[in-house]
Amino acid sequence: MWSGTLTERIRQSKGFALAAAALVLCFALPLYHWARFAALSDLYSHVFLIPPISLYLAWLQRQRLELNSKPPRSWGVFLLVAGFGVLVGYWVAVGSMVPLTEEDSLALTTLSFLLLFYGLCCLFWGKETLRRTAFPLGFLIFAVPLPTFVHNGIESFFQYTSAPTADAMLTLAGTAFSREGLRFRLQGMMDFPIDVAPECSGLHASLVMFLTSLIASHLFLRTRWKQAVLVLAVVPLAILRNGFRIFIILQLCVHFGTGMLNSWIHRQGGPLFFALSLVPFFLLLAVLRKSDRVVKEMKPKHSGV
Repeated sequence: MWSGTLTERIRQSKGFALAAAALVLCFALPLYHWARFAALSDLYSHVFLIPPISLYLAWLQRQRLELNSKPPRSWGVFLLVAGFGVLVGYWVAVGSMVPLTEEDSLALTTLSFLLLFYGLCCLFWGKETLRRTAFPLGFLIFAVPLPTFVHNGIESFFQYTSAPTADAMLTLAGTAFSREGLRFRLQGMMDFPIDVAPECSGLHASLVMFLTSLIASHLFLRTRWKQAVLVLAVVPLAILRNGFRIFIILQLCVHFGTGMLNSWIHRQGGPLFFALSLVPFFLLLAVLRKSDRVVKEMKPKHSGV
């Protein structure tokens, strides 16, 4: 245990506050661009919630923080070097006229900012404090925009998994149709193909559900494998949600014509299907939480035998 005095801890707290404020000032312009980009983006509008959620999760640990542990300064130096390395890489890319999308630029600058912030935490916070706040600090990484290749890869994955899911649902419903990859042709509308576009991937809803699963597993589940089950369940739930949405829209086209492609359920119906997907998600959470409680109640009985 670190034998730092109260005065030393107060001095280090002030030092961290000043260093963090200086870091924010140095990144004021990139952070402004990050906020502006998120405000204008349908995909990243949720990132404004990441810092407050992280702060709240850290606040929940306030009674369990160990203030006498020694800061892992070697980790801090490593993270600071990594943060500067990412920043230098960004400057080199810009100076070399490498084409960077706005997402790529913000991914690099925001990642650099976070690595430097993590480095400051390791320089000033004790190892036990860092251990207690590992999840809130790690959760901040989801404020970083996805690089273009990651964004496109995830979007493509959900496109190409949602289409066969909708195919299976249409087949079970007895609907006459044909499919070639992402293109559907319905009976009576063979000359009017309907494509599963990137917008049909439901990427924003999937990201929000993924973040929800992380928070819920952290707050309500204690067993690691159950936490993993809840988080991993987001993928099949997202595929089923997207497939069901495509199925419903295609069924509406069969019964009411292709004008349904311009209806609200196609253009603005995402939140409705997202809400529907939350039902099995929270049922799974309830089952896992109940089994966690059963295990917790059984442990004292076994320990007394």
